[in-house]
Amino acid sequence: MTTAPRRTWYRPMRSRSSTQANRASTPLELFFDLCFVVAVAQAATLLEHDVAEHHFGHGLRSYAMVFFAIWWAWMNFTWFSSAYDTDDDIYRLTVLVAIVGALVIAAGVPRAFESQDFLIVTIGYSVMRFANVGQWIRAAVSDPSHRPAAVRYAVGTVVVQIGWWLLLLASGTAAYWTFLGLVIAELLIPMWAERTGMTAWHPGHIAERYGLFTLIVLGESVLAASLAFESGLGSGADADLIWLAAAGIVIVFAMWWIYFDRETRPQPKWAFVWSYGHYLIFSSAAAVGAGLVVNVVHHIGEGHISDTAAGYAVAIPVAVYTLSVWVLHYVPHERGLLLLTPPVGVALILVAPLVPATVQVVAVLFAIQVAITVVLTRRAATLSTIESYPQANPPA
Repeated sequence: MTTAPRRTWYRPMRSRSSTQANRASTPLELFFDLCFVVAVAQAATLLEHDVAEHHFGHGLRSYAMVFFAIWWAWMNFTWFSSAYDTDDDIYRLTVLVAIVGALVIAAGVPRAFESQDFLIVTIGYSVMRFANVGQWIRAAVSDPSHRPAAVRYAVGTVVVQIGWWLLLLASGTAAYWTFLGLVIAELLIPMWAERTGMTAWHPGHIAERYGLFTLIVLGESVLAASLAFESGLGSGADADLIWLAAAGIVIVFAMWWIYFDRETRPQPKWAFVWSYGHYLIFSSAAAVGAGLVVNVVHHIGEGHISDTAAGYAVAIPVAVYTLSVWVLHYVPHERGLLLLTPPVGVALILVAPLVPATVQVVAVLFAIQVAITVVLTRRAATLSTIESYPQANPPA
């Protein structure tokens, strides 16, 4: 009989092995993800409100800005924990502080959307980022081989964080350009830090963490489809809403299938492209849920947009999601028809809002696209297996 080692309040933050077997998400990581559901739901709900009220530019701009804060804070914790999760008491308390920051971000989302007041979001973001700085300082002290990278992460984060607070003083067009510059600065920090030596993140663990967050954002679309079913099956059953809900479920199923149909892990050479590209996957997946709610609201007469605009509220995020998954999961590994099917499907999906019953048409087109992709993938796998199978020598 073996007993688990006692938990300790502190242990040196040594780099974990990037080839560790059975490296899975920890309960703390799963709890961290769960707390981000609130922020994602807030952003998606307010995007839906803006789109339904015909405030497209304001809604998309605010959504992109708020979702960046959510995604970037989550992503930095995810990659750090993959390399340095000591799971001691200090580490746990630091992560809990970061979770408080995520909840503060969620509380500030309404003000950010309604009045472009990012003070509360900035406070929550700073709590998360400075908690991450503390972790990097621990890594710099305990892991000499990766100290230069850890120091660069800590210093870069602090410097850019000062920029986020200065952004609160800007207004108008200058504020948006300053925001864009700070986003670029944030994206450059890991690229600058990792030049001194790549931290020991675990490819399998990272792939699992990104898959779990994909499930979280897909949950927004599941909730939207449930709302459509609830409205359609309420007093005086509405067949159109029921069909809308069914189409939404088909879209969500297809989104899940196309992402998880193949196991794709980040490779060191393309780690930044793979990681940063998931911003589009996550944000578009949550936006599909917002688009489905827009169509429910529009159908019951509470929206102020045209049928075409309501259709594009679903078609555009589905198209962005499909292209993003295609680029990150299929382009690096496939050839031939598998590289042509998603772009053709996306082109048809973007035309769908010009015809009636847009969501249902998008669902059918998306399902057909996924089915063709799966068939071609299975066929390619079968041919590869046959070609690699050793042939018996023919009789003399």
